[in-house]
Amino acid sequence: MEFELSAKDVELNDHVRDYVERKVGRLDRFLSDTVSTRVELRHGAKRTMGEVYTTQITIFADRSVLRAEEMHPDLFASIDLASDKIMRQVERMKGKRLKRWHSGGLPEPTFEEPIEDDDRPLIIRRKRFEVYAMDEEEAVEQIELLGHDFFLYRDGESGEINVLYRRKDGLLGLIAPISA
Repeated sequence: MEFELSAKDVELNDHVRDYVERKVGRLDRFLSDTVSTRVELRHGAKRTMGEVYTTQITIFADRSVLRAEEMHPDLFASIDLASDKIMRQVERMKGKRLKRWHSGGLPEPTFEEPIEDDDRPLIIRRKRFEVYAMDEEEAVEQIELLGHDFFLYRDGESGEINVLYRRKDGLLGLIAPISA
């Protein structure tokens, strides 16, 4: 498994590095199909919380992406909170897979492409990823695991690209195309 640790405005000494590797490394026992894990540590100020440390953990595993982000005034507490949160996601994902005997169809990890063309000022970020066929239940599982506001997938029955999105009232909506 590939492990990447980065920090912004946080001193990455051996103690911090060992602590992160120990906390995140325990996930390997529960998630054997992990391709890579990325941990980002940041320090900054939030208007409502004051100075905080932010820990973001992203795991790319078996065409699934798990992500957890937590903030706390103490660096080690933010690492603990984020690792506990991602552990709950791993347990939930494993439980759902065992329940359905899932055999694939989850999305590949997404990777950002930097935009260097100044001719398109409205597009500030561009992402590309493979779209896999899945049913609505699997798409709902992915949007919940990722914590995103929308999720793009290919419908397993029709083969059309659909968008699952979170509405302002917290419920989910689905955009499905009609062939003209």
